Amino acid sequence: MENPTVNFEEKIGKTVVVVGASPNPERYANKAVRALLDHGHRVIPLHPAIKEVHGLPAIKTLEEISEDVDTVTLYVNEALSSKLRDALLDLHPGRVIFNPGAENTDLRIALERENIECLEACTLVMLGTGQF
Repeated sequence: MENPTVNFEEKIGKTVVVVGASPNPERYANKAVRALLDHGHRVIPLHPAIKEVHGLPAIKTLEEISEDVDTVTLYVNEALSSKLRDALLDLHPGRVIFNPGAENTDLRIALERENIECLEACTLVMLGTGQF
């Protein structure tokens, strides 16, 4: 019997931090957590005032993360995301997605200077069209 090679990178989802995660099912950040889970990704919800989203424990700060992160997807406004600049640079994720309403030119430039890929896109659309 043939022993097929398993590419674990394809079988195991990426680690994604959802900044501004929400327990409210009407919020896009909540829908993103659900869609990421449905696509097999490991999701870390981040919000300083909540305990969990879709049964996942929420963290309060990026500094709590000690593992490699593939993607950070932002669902917070420019004023809030600007405060995350240093923590995002320290975390050095593979990419940062600025969802509609979360655009932040200064933060994007700072991240790109450190070779962090930045996209102004919608996580939900990317997932739905196979571009994530």
